[in-house]
Amino acid sequence: MPTTRSSRRNHDDAPDTSAAFARLNSLDQGPEHAALRDALVAQWLPMSQRLAGKYRNRGAELDDLRQVAAMGLVKAVDRYEVARGAFESYAIPTINGELKRHFRDALWSVHVPRRVQEARNKVRIARNELRAAQPGEPTVAELAAQAGLEQGDVRDGLEALQSFKSLSLDAETASGDGDGEGASLADSLGTSEPGFDTVVDREAVKPALRALPERESKILYMRFFQDKTQNQIATELGISQMHVSRLITRTCTRIREQALAEHRDAA
Repeated sequence: MPTTRSSRRNHDDAPDTSAAFARLNSLDQGPEHAALRDALVAQWLPMSQRLAGKYRNRGAELDDLRQVAAMGLVKAVDRYEVARGAFESYAIPTINGELKRHFRDALWSVHVPRRVQEARNKVRIARNELRAAQPGEPTVAELAAQAGLEQGDVRDGLEALQSFKSLSLDAETASGDGDGEGASLADSLGTSEPGFDTVVDREAVKPALRALPERESKILYMRFFQDKTQNQIATELGISQMHVSRLITRTCTRIREQALAEHRDAA
């Protein structure tokens, strides 16, 4: 005659720990509680590893999946109450939820809306089923019928399949010969033109420069466009070198603050 445990449990990695959980729920935080908690986690760890294995071959390292599943198990042990029913029925959704969040939040190369992520999963399953049942690549219409999606959602899902993993910039392009000597993706990228920043800065300060009094404008022109020293400017204008220095500092500060203020207002 089968026991209650054998009729309820489907896997060898589902131990009968109801008494231990009842004991855990009755204990206050402390060494005894911590030791019993750790023992329960260890007993149920094989189950979490089995659940992690179901998500293999989806673009994630199995060791990473096992760690995520173990974290989900710890959460389940900490939050479980005996009144909820069997621990297994509470822990499995908790662990699966952690694994799915890991795929959603940590493994996409670019941000993809959840709706598209769900379409991507349905399209992936439908494509695998159709490939197994018929030769050749399934069409969008066939995928839509198999997955129960609109064709537009199927196209979004197919694009999302390409967004899950990104290529390294060191990867060879199609023109490479595969021996590591061909052109890489990085070779096709443009570089920043340093002159652009100068143009942007120059345009940003133009309004402030136009509004300067004649003397300050002349001093800046002599210093930065004619490359004259402060002593030369002071001699030409009949003022002290210290006065020239103060005027240049004060004027440049005012221009900078005005340009930054206009940038903040525009943003």
